[in-house]
Amino acid sequence: MTDTDLLFTPAVKAAALIRTKKLSPVEYVDTVLKAIERAQPRLNCFREVTADAARRDAKKAEEAVMDGKPLGPLHGVPVSIKDLLDVKGVPTRHGSAIFADNPPAAADDVLVERLRKAGAIIIGKANSPEFGVKGLTDGPSFGTTRNPWNLERTPGGSSGGGASAVAAGLGPLSLATDGAGSTRGPASCSGLVGLKATLGIVPYDTARDAYGNNIFAGPLARTITDAAVMHATLIGPTEKDPWALGAAPPRPLSPKLSGEDLSGVRIGYIELCANPRIATDVRTNTRASLAAWEEMGATVEEITEKIDWIEYEGRVLYQAGFAVTCAQYLPKWQNQMDPVTLAFMQRGEKFTLADFRNAQFARTVLFRKIQSLLERYDFLVTPTNARTALDVTHDAANDEVVIDGVKCGITRQGWTSYQYPFNLTGHPALALPSGFGTDGLPTSVQIVGKWGAETDVLRLGALLETARPWAQHRPPAL
Repeated sequence: MTDTDLLFTPAVKAAALIRTKKLSPVEYVDTVLKAIERAQPRLNCFREVTADAARRDAKKAEEAVMDGKPLGPLHGVPVSIKDLLDVKGVPTRHGSAIFADNPPAAADDVLVERLRKAGAIIIGKANSPEFGVKGLTDGPSFGTTRNPWNLERTPGGSSGGGASAVAAGLGPLSLATDGAGSTRGPASCSGLVGLKATLGIVPYDTARDAYGNNIFAGPLARTITDAAVMHATLIGPTEKDPWALGAAPPRPLSPKLSGEDLSGVRIGYIELCANPRIATDVRTNTRASLAAWEEMGATVEEITEKIDWIEYEGRVLYQAGFAVTCAQYLPKWQNQMDPVTLAFMQRGEKFTLADFRNAQFARTVLFRKIQSLLERYDFLVTPTNARTALDVTHDAANDEVVIDGVKCGITRQGWTSYQYPFNLTGHPALALPSGFGTDGLPTSVQIVGKWGAETDVLRLGALLETARPWAQHRPPAL
């Protein structure tokens, strides 16, 4: 196997080769670290590469194999961690100049701890925009992260560092977070699989508002199986997350998804959410994905009834939240903060308490509407983004998204409208590749499932992956 083939080997296959002593964790990690050294100057996907610690852990992983010790499902597999989550001994900088000199974290985040228990080897901290605020990954404190499919385009955000790394073969997995689409958007831009689980299935015990949380953590991967295996290592309660403490066990696989005959499956297709347009190539690839499921026997119906996607109310919750949480930094740090963060804060300051409470009420109404749709359908399917990746120079606070020559509003209005509603409702949502756009960049389809039905969502995605394979594609050589 060449080094390039190894870099694009699925995580589960690499772990199997390691267990059978056909692949050395030391050689594997060294190959990935050398690839990072070559690609980082062009992609800028890592805030910090923990090469020494990774090589130390790879040596321990190899010793465990040779000693016949029990091995986890990701034993010896390199994984990157978004720079919003703690890794012991490494600063968590939150994509911000404010925390550029943060001391090393004293302990691993619970999810990093679980990945290590599964045998994963942490190779570094992946870039995030300041506090994960926007759908592109750039900032005054670390520069611009680029998409390996086209260096002039964004890998999405806010988990764009991890998406850029995985798409480029710099580790097969990355731990992402998703507060308004921040796992699924980068997956869409970068030709990856990204899973946002049901609220509470994967704990997020660093949320400032644990009870009103709409932030999720989960995998970015190149295959459904890799995403599913990583997801399985992350689930389970913690004492600091009330949603995780009260979460029901994940639903078992629905019997009607156990084979390749989907005759009993009903899919509701939503072509537009709050966005006014969808790119022609995205529509074509989304409908081709739906046709693949129809060929397996599924019934697909387009949902045309009016749905209030609470774009305005969602903006209230999002921007007012940043206005409050980041106000403490303004006196000292305002001139070094991301202008997008500042713009969102300024807009958020104008909302009233009544606006905020009405937005919370609207979140409940949206949840109940999605629940009613999922009584009629087994899944809801949408595009993940309304068009392919934006230019890296796009101003997320002010520039309008252009689709087929038409201006469609700023990013959440015109580009990522399909994502945030399902952060607010808490339903599981999976992004996976649907093809290529006319510009040669990836497009993506989103599958939304019933509460707790991640296994069903992953299974439907796996059937599409089989019918319309994707993982064999690789970005242009860096």
